[in-house]
Amino acid sequence: MRTKFFIFIILIVIAVGGLGVYMSKENAGPKNLAPFANCLKNSGAEFYGTFWCPHCQDQKKLFGIAKSLLPYIECSTPDGTGQTQVCKDKGIEGYPTWIFADGTQLSGLQSLQVLADKTQCTLPK
Repeated sequence: MRTKFFIFIILIVIAVGGLGVYMSKENAGPKNLAPFANCLKNSGAEFYGTFWCPHCQDQKKLFGIAKSLLPYIECSTPDGTGQTQVCKDKGIEGYPTWIFADGTQLSGLQSLQVLADKTQCTLPK
């Protein structure tokens, strides 16, 4: 009886510890990226991507719940087989593509630090 109780206590400790590790990983990184996303938009940066692009989805995931504040422009037609005219006019050839106010472009998944450096936006700690 005492052994079963001891095993039960050990299992609870393991479960609580595992939950703590999971929660700390979920909350890792900057807590509030809304001001940073707004700064990117206000700086004139533009983020071109498509709904079917996995790297575009990864770029959005870096911003968590603030992804809806990004200066995102969808380049795919709804059926996923063509490109919108605005993206053709901008010469977008790959996704994701960031265009900055100074006219420079970066293609591919960009780190938050790179975006901060390009726009002079402050990255939350």
